[in-house]
Amino acid sequence: MLGGLDTRKLGVVFKSRPDILKGIEKAADDPSRVQLFNNIADFVYEQIGDPSSSEPALKRRRVDIEPSASKNGTVAANGAATASSADVASESILLEVKDISVSVPQRKKFDLCFTAQHLYARLPNTTAPVAGMIYAWKDVEYAFYIPVPEKTQVQHNYIIFPPDSYLSSLSKNSTPSETEPLVFTVSAGAPKPGAIGGPNASAASAVSDSYSTLFHWAINKCLQAGSKGVHVVATDPAKFHSLVKQSHRPKEKAVHVKAFRGSKDGFLFFLENGILWGFKKPLMFIPLDRIAAISYTSVLQRTFNMVVEIFTNEEGDVGATEEVEFAMIDQEDYGGINEKYVAKHGLQDRREANGEAEDDGLTELERAAKLEQQLQDEEDEEEEDYDPGSEADSDGSGASSEDDDDDDDAEGEEMDEEGDGDGDEA
Repeated sequence: MLGGLDTRKLGVVFKSRPDILKGIEKAADDPSRVQLFNNIADFVYEQIGDPSSSEPALKRRRVDIEPSASKNGTVAANGAATASSADVASESILLEVKDISVSVPQRKKFDLCFTAQHLYARLPNTTAPVAGMIYAWKDVEYAFYIPVPEKTQVQHNYIIFPPDSYLSSLSKNSTPSETEPLVFTVSAGAPKPGAIGGPNASAASAVSDSYSTLFHWAINKCLQAGSKGVHVVATDPAKFHSLVKQSHRPKEKAVHVKAFRGSKDGFLFFLENGILWGFKKPLMFIPLDRIAAISYTSVLQRTFNMVVEIFTNEEGDVGATEEVEFAMIDQEDYGGINEKYVAKHGLQDRREANGEAEDDGLTELERAAKLEQQLQDEEDEEEEDYDPGSEADSDGSGASSEDDDDDDDAEGEEMDEEGDGDGDEA
């Protein structure tokens, strides 16, 4: 190493350009420049590797991740090939990020490992992937980057949906997922010292000033190698945000809406490619092309319910749908949901879409409230018209009169018998 320069790596990187190598040696006249040139050499070397090495090209090209078929494995219920834990463990790890908080499918801290074919979780100081936490890049259906609601400190969740997992909680779903979604949380800060490992650690550190930029870079790069064109989708307050103020971060627009699904409370996220419900199990993502219609019910003074009619198969068979209801949504969020999302994406009730809805100048929410009020009024009128005693009372009164006469006769006989008895005793 001449003057602190890593001449070996520089020689490999600029083997075909001796003029550049001489220029670097001449310009390396202070420690900061020496460090800069060495960092450049390290970064480029990580990408091209050592051409003189006898290692396979895949191992030398540490940053360019290319998919390859697994030699061994099994076939899942949905027909996708799944590699065994042993096969995945034998794959070369390109990048690992340690001590990451996972909430689904297990709530625990894991090390996340990236290979050319898979993302998997493993426990610290172990080498085997955790069962049920192996995700093949080629099979990933959707990936999301979502802020964690109601946290004082900024945190984000990454969500990875494997095949058939995003609508697995539908009762009519006939192809349940073999693997649950992966949900892990990262802070807004930079990765901790020593948190990044593997052959691509230097390259990852060079492009990552935070956990978010690190995982965006790594996940998107691996997904690009797949054939589905999947990429990480993030919330965008310019496209949708709630009008309900956040007390803990009042200056920041919330991109979530509080709601209930059954008895479980959670959050709705209205994204560019569909509606996400989380973060408690079971998570659900409803792609736009699987939404048949959206309508509103149970309209109260402060809340309303949203009903999403979902095609239960990918072919979009109109006859095969199922409704999912999200309840107790704040009235303040109606305008944003209906105008900026439902109407924008053409998800209105089919009657509107077909021009069958009455042109009464009312919003969908107002129309739903009017309908519910009409139903309530009809029930009230039926209760007022119904006289529970008109027929029953007349029959009942006659029966009661006869019963009273019989009772009087019986009482008289008893008194006579008692009187006779007393006279005898006397």
